Amino acid sequence: MKLNEIKERMSSQKLYYCNDESLISEQRKHLDLLYDFNHTRPTEQTKRDQLLKKMFAQIGENCYIEPPLHANWGGKNVHFGHDVYANFNLTLVDDCDIFVGDHVLFGPNVTVSAGTHPIHPKLRSKQAQYNVPIHIGNNVWIGANSVILPGVHIGENTVIGAGSVVTKDIPANVVAVGNPCRVIREINEKDMKYYYKDLEIDIE
Repeated sequence: MKLNEIKERMSSQKLYYCNDESLISEQRKHLDLLYDFNHTRPTEQTKRDQLLKKMFAQIGENCYIEPPLHANWGGKNVHFGHDVYANFNLTLVDDCDIFVGDHVLFGPNVTVSAGTHPIHPKLRSKQAQYNVPIHIGNNVWIGANSVILPGVHIGENTVIGAGSVVTKDIPANVVAVGNPCRVIREINEKDMKYYYKDLEIDIE
């Protein structure tokens, strides 16, 4: 199978073999940039910003990613909006598009995986893969150690609790948690007044 055909299959939810040597060769070029990003010093924020613009398909203003960042394609298929913050060890399995809105927060050790493999044992042993895009809306907070699986859509303003495994779409304006992740309540007026138990919000 030619490289162009493989790349078309990668972005159209079709099966392909991810161990094709020409594909791996191209992938390594993107991973070199990721390596450079992960080896910057904390004082080199300007250099980090410049690298992210080369690495990502799209990255907005005022985005901050704490190294180390892990990404199958070094961010090549990742689209970040403005003011995205990612704590350390964000893992992006970006073999196809991952869309992230504005003002999104990622806790430590979050995995966002758009790539996956068939259950069929023989195909899997030959490194068959397929990819389904992920969409994360504006102002979403994804707690530490959460996993977002292929094809998931998360609506705006939603909070995904720490340690969740998100296997299906989560609507906007809710708090969801668990494995599998499920909605436990809507964001409400109490959330607008209290930030933790009976502690009142005292800043604007």
